[in-house]
Amino acid sequence: MVRPATPITLSLAAVLLSMLCGAAEAGAQQQKIGYVDTDYLLAQMSEYESIQQQLQSRSSQWNSELQRMDEEIEQLKEDYESKKVLYTDEQKEQAKQKIQSKVEQRQQYLEQKFGAEGEYFQLQKELLKPVQETIFEAINRVAARQSFDFVFDRAQNSGLLFGGEEFNLNEEVLQELGITLNESSN
Repeated sequence: MVRPATPITLSLAAVLLSMLCGAAEAGAQQQKIGYVDTDYLLAQMSEYESIQQQLQSRSSQWNSELQRMDEEIEQLKEDYESKKVLYTDEQKEQAKQKIQSKVEQRQQYLEQKFGAEGEYFQLQKELLKPVQETIFEAINRVAARQSFDFVFDRAQNSGLLFGGEEFNLNEEVLQELGITLNESSN
């Protein structure tokens, strides 16, 4: 079964680079730094759960088709093995080519649906874009209101290895998004 990659998270690299360049020019003044975890923020949004369900449904459909193709290829291989002693060299070659063609069709389907530029990731990007923009706008409002110079994203491989809780802006961003948490979800 093909497992799609984790959700696309907000990338702040370009923004951070420009802010860092600006900070270098600003000199040695005190900088205010915070961080968020966009994976955590996404997980708190009901829209994200709906998106995940849509993606899972589509992924399941495509995986079913891949399974059907696997079974067809396996059947062709079994037929070939059971009949190859009866086949002429030409018939053997035709059967092998048919199997190879089905394997290639399956690979093309897999790439079309789950490849780097496949339908799964295009759909994921399309569905997540409005939610990501909402989060990014909320982060910007919180950062501006609280005069943060830098806000890093701690999600996935962002490079932030440590951040003191006093710099964690997740709760403020969730409030900005109008999301309230119960005590058990913290």
